[in-house]
Amino acid sequence: MTAAAGLSTVAEEDALRAHFYALLSSLTLAPPPAERLRDLGQLAGDETELGQALAALGAAAREADTAALTEEHTAVFVGITRGEVVPYASYYLTGFLNEKPLAEVRQTLAALGVERSSGRPEPEDHVGILFEVMYGLILGRIGDGSLTAQKTFFDTHVDPWAETLFRDIEQAPSARFYRPVGTIGRLFLAIERESLGMVGEKGEG
Repeated sequence: MTAAAGLSTVAEEDALRAHFYALLSSLTLAPPPAERLRDLGQLAGDETELGQALAALGAAAREADTAALTEEHTAVFVGITRGEVVPYASYYLTGFLNEKPLAEVRQTLAALGVERSSGRPEPEDHVGILFEVMYGLILGRIGDGSLTAQKTFFDTHVDPWAETLFRDIEQAPSARFYRPVGTIGRLFLAIERESLGMVGEKGEG
């Protein structure tokens, strides 16, 4: 997916939000390569529930190897006919793939001037692609960088289903490395919902 780069001064808390979206996007789209796995192994956390989940991911990364992670990612997200979870908005909202939620995502992306990357097989309602868009919106690389734009995309395309997906990832039978990924996603999205829910009340700030 490509978008015209925008210039934006990003507050520290927004940079952190963008980092979480980028992390979750990359891990749901593909298993981490060895260099990325080493970086993840440095993760530590505080005493909060999210901090403990980050620490658990760091521990899982230190114990994992790339071959096993490739197998785990395939089992959890892909499978032979389908994975243990199906990371698409259409599936969670309608029970089928390539349905109205996908068409709605494509309409939104077209309005934002975002083009599909050539060579990417996943439909645009894949959670990893939606999180790439949130990353771009936060950094001002997509759209106008406003909190209103972020909230609109989140409320329309992410919030109705993605937290349930990450809860399912936590419970997926093959998830070992991906279990704390599921926890991080679930907790982060709950924080996002609360924070973005105040946008209409507080304005852009």
